[in-house]
Order: sequence, then structure tokens, then C-alpha cells
Amino acid sequence: MSELDEMPADGVDPADLSNEEAARELARLAQEIAEHDRNYHQLDAPTISDADYDALRRRNQAIEARFPDLIRADSPSRQVGAAPAQGFRKVRHALPMLSLDNAFDDDDVAEFYGRVERFLGLEAGTRIDIVAEPKIDGLSAALLYENGTLVRGATRGDGETGEDVTNNLRVTGDVPHSLTGSDYPERLEIRGEVYMRRDDFFALNEAQETAEKQVFANPRNAAAGSLRQLDFEVTMTRPIRFFGYAWGETSEPLADSLWSARERLSGWGFTLNEPARLCGSLNDVLSHYRHLEESRVSLPFDIDGVVYKVDRLDWQTRLGMVSRAPRWAVAHKFQAEKAQTVLKEIDIQVGRTGTLTPVARLEPVTVGGVVVSNATLHNEDEIERKDVRAGDTVVVQRAGDVIPQIVEVVMDRRPKGARRFKFPDVCPECGSAALREQDEAARRCTGGLICPAQAVERLRHFVSRNAFDIEGLGEKQILAFWQEGLVKEPADLFTLSRRNNDEGGIDPPLHEWEGWGQTSVRNLFAAIDLRRDIGFDRFLYALGIRHVGQATARLLSRHYETLDSFLDAMEAARDRDAQAFSDLVDIDGIGPKVADIIVEFFAEPHNLTAVEDLRREVRVQDAEPVESESVIAGKTVVFTGTLETVTRAEAKAKAEALGAKVAGSVSAKTDFVVAGPGAGSKLKKAEELNLTVLSEADWFNLIGAA
Repeated sequence: MSELDEMPADGVDPADLSNEEAARELARLAQEIAEHDRNYHQLDAPTISDADYDALRRRNQAIEARFPDLIRADSPSRQVGAAPAQGFRKVRHALPMLSLDNAFDDDDVAEFYGRVERFLGLEAGTRIDIVAEPKIDGLSAALLYENGTLVRGATRGDGETGEDVTNNLRVTGDVPHSLTGSDYPERLEIRGEVYMRRDDFFALNEAQETAEKQVFANPRNAAAGSLRQLDFEVTMTRPIRFFGYAWGETSEPLADSLWSARERLSGWGFTLNEPARLCGSLNDVLSHYRHLEESRVSLPFDIDGVVYKVDRLDWQTRLGMVSRAPRWAVAHKFQAEKAQTVLKEIDIQVGRTGTLTPVARLEPVTVGGVVVSNATLHNEDEIERKDVRAGDTVVVQRAGDVIPQIVEVVMDRRPKGARRFKFPDVCPECGSAALREQDEAARRCTGGLICPAQAVERLRHFVSRNAFDIEGLGEKQILAFWQEGLVKEPADLFTLSRRNNDEGGIDPPLHEWEGWGQTSVRNLFAAIDLRRDIGFDRFLYALGIRHVGQATARLLSRHYETLDSFLDAMEAARDRDAQAFSDLVDIDGIGPKVADIIVEFFAEPHNLTAVEDLRREVRVQDAEPVESESVIAGKTVVFTGTLETVTRAEAKAKAEALGAKVAGSVSAKTDFVVAGPGAGSKLKKAEELNLTVLSEADWFNLIGAA
């Protein structure tokens, strides 16, 4: 992995960024990482390597640490996800299956220790035992046992909902059908990783090649593809295995510590991810990391780092989680593998939002056992910074994925006459002007509705699993409908059936199209009709508003509750001096930049027309009330001053868990102000507004916590 300070998009170390530059860079990173998440998790078509992706996340993390007040609602640090695939029954996880934050060097690991210490309010030097486990390069899965018998198996999916792959997991090696011993809980969910040994991987690929079937790029892809077979008999022929080393839902506690719980899991018949070590200090943790890094090639399976977890389970509970990851764990990634190849040319791809992304076409090269031929160059600043030119010999690196990052140019091998790349100022798809706004790193097509790249991508996003989730409408169908002029905006999808049945409507009717028939058309229309009722948050997310991902959409829906109240507020918020705009900015996690983007979206007449057209065809459901019996559920809380018994982060997390809305400033809509020593202007304003002001002790008495 390259050092973060060696790869900033604008060439500026995070420590040297101004406030404005940091905000601009965080906006660029949020957009770029969201696009890569969509490509990987929703489209199964990654356009970036693990190394490149991790570097982007690391830069985002470094800037957020330097400018915590600039953390965005759509920050990558708040996201997790891999949407369930079609063809499998969906399984709702009783407890979320989270992703992990990453560490890339010793300082990052030391900072992880520091964050744990600060959050828990521990004295400096307090011993924090850490379980260090090899990070298996596989696919996360969960096994549910009732009275010791396996009853269900599922993938992680998007963390909340996974795929039911019970039959496939039953035929997976190292998965107990029945637990050994007798001291296991009545209900027990074991979590771990499905993987493939290297020797089994090579044997499988040899058999695939002999049978003239597709070979797999690496063991991880082979394991994931084998587990997610719709026909479990195919899975039976694949040599996949399972490490079971964690747990989700249980009917009783397993132990006081993770290390003790691992011993119990082993006794019940699960294979643990070894070699693991219980470490009593930062030096012990880093020593185990270096041992595994040096010995990884001798292991029979692929690992791409070491996972560190706080051993005490009561501390894990207190630490809790952020939106995408637990606070009590971090993944320390290994350095990427490198190779040299020739960059043949630079192409420009146009994304869903109109972003022009440069892609390097490479002479195929094998890096870490995988043949790669493409790499993203992010934007024109990245090309300029690295001075990448067609014909250059470049150093590329990967960390377990298909498409690498370009680390540097080998200058002494540059061919004579190599010309600097001139970034286009027109869209290659539609010829419209491609402009770069002053506060943006990306250049975007202005073609909007006429740009085929954007139109199709917007529609594809609209029907995606986390949006309207319309089965049978993939990229192929969306493209065909758009090219034939049948679907130009989202509302057109819901009028297809009427137009298809109208005389003189769609000619020829859909069932006469190649690849279609009466049954497939009927199924499509049924799938569309099934989505005429849609949740408020999914509706907002489906609109494809910049910087409004799933997390931000949920924030907005929870705050405004109904679409009508939201639209009224957005209309009022066009006046930046109005209370409506202040209320929007004040939503914890939104901020002025995202607020501006949201307001501008709904100030655009075309967008409003499209939304109203859509509302005539669908029914947007009000946001579901928070499922909490707490007296603070649905209330708005502001913390000010110094908290003495818990940290501010812990108090906020507790309030949100009980259904409260935590705001950053006091207004007439604030229900409770919790004021500790040193409270200043917020307390004064609360008193002026005659709001309910609570001491820290009063607050904990109110919520029933000591």
C-alpha cells in the first residue's frame, strides 16, 4: 500500500490543507468512493483495486481526523454494503454484520488504541488486551443454530439483509451440521468467513480449464462464486471451507472475553482462523502483524492483513459501532504487490452523475497471480500530478482485486515524443460541454437528460436493490427501453404497462420483442406494480441526488417524516436565511455543503417535474417511527459543556440508540439540552427559548441509565 501522503489527489498533505480545500477534497472523495461502492457491491463490476480503494478511504480518514467539523453525512466512514443478489431469498440479520475500518501503518494502529482509550474514558496506560487474528480473504457468512442444529445460513449482504444460502453452506467444508458438546446456547448465530485454500484453487482452475469453463481470478472470487450458486449441487463440487470465529445473535452470553469465547467455539466444532494471538500491548500486536506478514506465503490460504479486536466483551458493548463498522475492531492491511507494465492509452468513461473518469488501458500484466489490464486514474489532477502519458512504463500495484492502481511512472523509460494527456472539455458520450466547478476535483458533463451515459445510469440506479428494487430490470433492459425511447425518466417505468396495452402505444408490443414473451412481460409489469409503494428513505435515495446515499436518505426521512413536509421545507429553504435552511443544516451529519446540494436539486424545475410525475404513479410511505419505548424516542437532544461520567461520543451513541435525534445547535425545535460544566452559548440560547435543560445526572435518570 502506498503511503497516504504520497497519493493525495491534489498533491497536498492533509496537514497542509486549508478548511476550504479540505471540504472540497472530502466532497470529491465521498463521490468517488460511493461510485466505487456501487460498482463493486451492486453491479459486481469493480473498476478499482483493493489497494486503490483503501488509499482513497485512508485519505478520507486522514482529512476527517484533521477536520472533524467537516465530516459529511455521506462520508465513506458511515457506509457499509453489498446488496443481496437476485435469486436468493433475503434474510434479515438480527444484529447487523458490519464492515471494518482499516489501518495501514503502525501510527494508525496506535491511533486505534488511542480512540478506544478516549471513548471509554480510560486513564493513559490502562492495559487493553487485543485479540489479533489473520484477516481471511473470503466471503462473510452467518450460521444459525437452534438447539445445536444448523437451521439457516446466510451471506452478509448489505450488513442488514443477506442471502439465504443454507443449502450451499451445508455442503461447505468445516461447517458443523450439529454442534458437539452440550453447553451451547439454545439459539446461536456463528459468523465467519468462507474461503478456498490455494491448492484447492489451483486444482479447481485446472479442472475448469480442462472442461473449457471460466477460470477464477483468485481464491476469494472462487469462494464467493461457489457459495452463491443457485444450484447447491454445483457448490458441492467446489472445495470451499469455513472459519467460524465470531457470533451475532445468542440466547445467552458466551463469555466475558473474546479469547474465552473462541475457545468455546472451537469446542463446539468450529475451525478458527489461526494463527491468532492474545496481545497485551501495542508492541505485541505489531509483532504478530510482522510475523504474519512474513509468513503469509507459507499459509495454505490467502490473508490480506490482521484484524485487531478488543478482548473484553463489556468494553465491546460500550464502544458500540458507527454506521459502517464497530469501534472495537480494526483491520491492519498488508502492503500491496507491485509490477511494471506499459500504459497504452487513456480512455474517458462517463458515470451516472456525469463525472468524467480517466481509465488507463494497460498491457496485460500478472500481479499477485491475477492478470490486470485497466486502472482508474481518478481525475485530471491525478494525471497531472503523476504526469502519466500514453506509452509510459508504469509501476502498478494490487491488493487482492482485479484492477490495480498506478503508483508512479518509470521516467527513464519514457519514450521520446510522449505527449501530456489533455483532459477533454467535452463529453465523449454526447458532445456537451464538460465543466469543472471551482470547488470540485471532478469534471462533469452538462448534458444531463440528453447524455446517454447519465440517463441510463440514473435509471439503473433508480431500479437498483437499495432503491426501488425492481426485479427483471437490469442494465440490458434499461438500455433497450431508453434506446427505443420508452423510458426517459423514472415515472415512465410505471406507465409501461398502460402504454403497452394501448392501441398505437408501444409498437410492436413488448411481448413481440426478441428475448421477451407473454410470461416475461407479465412478470416485469407485476414486479413494477409491486414497487408502487415505497419507503420515504428509499424514494429519496432512488432520485440519485449527489451526496445523498442510503445513510443520508434515512437521516432526512427520519427528520421530516413525510415527503410533503420535506418538499415544503426544501422550497422554504431556497432562502438561505430562512429557518427551514437552518433546520436542514442542523440535522446532525448534514452540514451546509450537503444542504446546499439537496436544496438546489429540488429548486431545479425539471427535477420537481420528474418528482411530481413519479408521485402520480407511486405512493411514498411516511417514515416508520423509531421502535423504542424510551421517553426520548423522536425527541431532539443537544449536548453542551463537559460530560463527566461518559464521553460525548458515548452519550450521543446512547441517545441515538434510544431513538433520539442529536442536533449540533439549539433551536425552538430542541426538546432537551443536556448541559455540563463549561456550557456556554448553547445553554444561554436554551434559557432564552425556555427549553428543558438537564444536568448530566438528570439526563441519565430520564433515560433510565446510571
